[in-house]
Amino acid sequence: MIRNVLGSLVALAGAASAVLSPFRDWYAGRAGQDYRVEDLFGGITAAEPGVLVSMLLPFLAAALLVIVGVVLRSRLVVALAGLVVLGFTILWMVRQGQAAGSLVVAGDGSGLQVGVVNALAGGLLMLIGALLISGRGRRSRREREPVEPYAAPAADQVDTWPPTQEPGMSVQTSPWPEPEVDPYTGPDPRDPRTRSYPQAPPAESDPRDPVHPPHRPPPPPQG
Repeated sequence: MIRNVLGSLVALAGAASAVLSPFRDWYAGRAGQDYRVEDLFGGITAAEPGVLVSMLLPFLAAALLVIVGVVLRSRLVVALAGLVVLGFTILWMVRQGQAAGSLVVAGDGSGLQVGVVNALAGGLLMLIGALLISGRGRRSRREREPVEPYAAPAADQVDTWPPTQEPGMSVQTSPWPEPEVDPYTGPDPRDPRTRSYPQAPPAESDPRDPVHPPHRPPPPPQG
């Protein structure tokens, strides 16, 4: 958030500097608005154009791109605006150098002046602002799709279900351990309703009991 605000302010400051530059002197006392845009492609002439067909035109277009890029938080649009300003300024310097034979910086105002500095600084500020703008963050796939914190295991597997970490089948939904149930031991002989039911033989006398086999007396000693 802070990067977006800072980048937007820097880019807007660059746009303001670029738009202001044609109203200041560029070379030998001649303002930027006195240069036609078509002179950049056919050569510098002494003709004085209207404001809307001068160097102000591409800089206004770049300023509009900056505003759109700031609103949309688009780094690409803001960077494109900076490249437009720098491109037209450098192209003007090439054409002016061809027309004058050379480009000089003189303190008496006979060479490059503050208008060119404003244009170059505006383009650089736009590029810096584009780098500072973080853009629209793309939500990761994990944020877009809800993810279950714990995946349910298969029905035939034992899991440790949260939050108690008690072992149990996957269908367990209670946070407490399941109560233990006493094993069935047959009908109660004291209950008159089940007294007539057949009773299970004692474990000691049931030869089919694999856990408690019947005890056989030891064989007599042989004399």
